[in-house]
Amino acid sequence: MFTIDQLDKVIKAYDVRGLVSKEITPDFSFVLATAFARFLQEEREPGTVVIGQDMRPSSEPLASAFADGITSQGLDVIRIGLASTDMLYFASGSLNLPGVMFTASHNPAAYNGMKLAKSGARPIGAESGLNRIKDLMTKGIPINSRGLGRITERNMLPEYVDFLLSLFGKKELTGKRKLKVVIDAGNGMAGYTAPAIMERLNVEVVPMYFELDGNFPNHEANPLDPKNLKDLVKEVKKSKADIGLAFDGDADRCFLVDENGDLVNPSTLTSLIAIRELKRKPGSKIIYNLISSQAVSEIISEHGGVPVRSRVGHSYIKKMMADTGAIFGGEHSGHFYFANFWKADSGALAALYAIAELSASKKTLSELLAPLNRYVSSGEVNTKVSDPQDAVDFVKESFKQDYVIDELDGVTVTGPDWWFNVRPSNTEPLLRLNVEAKTPERMKQVRDQVLALFR
Repeated sequence: MFTIDQLDKVIKAYDVRGLVSKEITPDFSFVLATAFARFLQEEREPGTVVIGQDMRPSSEPLASAFADGITSQGLDVIRIGLASTDMLYFASGSLNLPGVMFTASHNPAAYNGMKLAKSGARPIGAESGLNRIKDLMTKGIPINSRGLGRITERNMLPEYVDFLLSLFGKKELTGKRKLKVVIDAGNGMAGYTAPAIMERLNVEVVPMYFELDGNFPNHEANPLDPKNLKDLVKEVKKSKADIGLAFDGDADRCFLVDENGDLVNPSTLTSLIAIRELKRKPGSKIIYNLISSQAVSEIISEHGGVPVRSRVGHSYIKKMMADTGAIFGGEHSGHFYFANFWKADSGALAALYAIAELSASKKTLSELLAPLNRYVSSGEVNTKVSDPQDAVDFVKESFKQDYVIDELDGVTVTGPDWWFNVRPSNTEPLLRLNVEAKTPERMKQVRDQVLALFR
């Protein structure tokens, strides 16, 4: 049995995550599985759970303990083995079964965790089930009189690849223009999935760190941090590649580098995919989160779509997609959500969209994206503070007399040629600041003004 204080440390707003051996243990995994099984029964979900795992050394024992916990409650398990998170979503969606992915995404090797989904790859966040699962975990393991469930194994990589490619026309990914693509898998799950995908395309792949290694010997599998992209940038320039792709540890996020070695703003990729989706379904709704570039909403409107603004977080975006009927959603953190992929996020699918657009054009990637880059952003600036909410309130009080204030997620302040958002982290005592402006000078001015308030 676990206390609420213990569980609050690891059960977050969107997933479960913590230190291996101290917080995320096989015993913890077993008990969480029993609570998950009871939650699924309450929700009248199907009686089989799909389990996937990443390459971290701790993932196999944690997944095995979870499978034992599920079957102890009379439910069955399908283990798909090594998988990217979007492959787990594919399994949950295509089989219409609840699922769990064992991964700590971009976190260092000392961490692991779980991403949970209902049938159809529907996300489970704090408000949609994690709080209930937490409550059930405090009550202990009930006696089960239904008998043990069964465990079977299934390799879903070929089906996953077939499905991704089925979302494109026959010649969209195998056209006459052969692209040179550098892929940095960061020793994460893209080293498993990317070869199976890329061998079906008209591309020459330059692989980097494809060896699966949950100790991340080359760099952290977190492309959001520019220092982890240095090797990719260097290789793109050296090999004169058309495009570079960087994936995080569980390969549900993808970041692009152009032929010059410059990082492509994730908001720019959101805009590129949105344009493509609006050609397919004109007039549709497209979701973007509130720290995305202002250019995203402008471009969606210019191409006949309806921009819908969301707070940060995959569980919010996926729910909003279901509520609004949106066909696509993009987050500035590199998550991209597709209605025809069960509203789930897929780094591989985002990469394929970029490759399809580039292969159909005679332009370089930087030339193709130039019209979509309209503003200058700070990137996410994180600052440790003793009380994040107090700091957010102080920022609000400092600006509310003279500027438009929005509190959808943290505080967003909009000026004549700039805006910024500051919000507390869901997992750490941090403030996250994003600033965007018309010019680099104005961006730096606003950024430094806000940082001075809570530093």
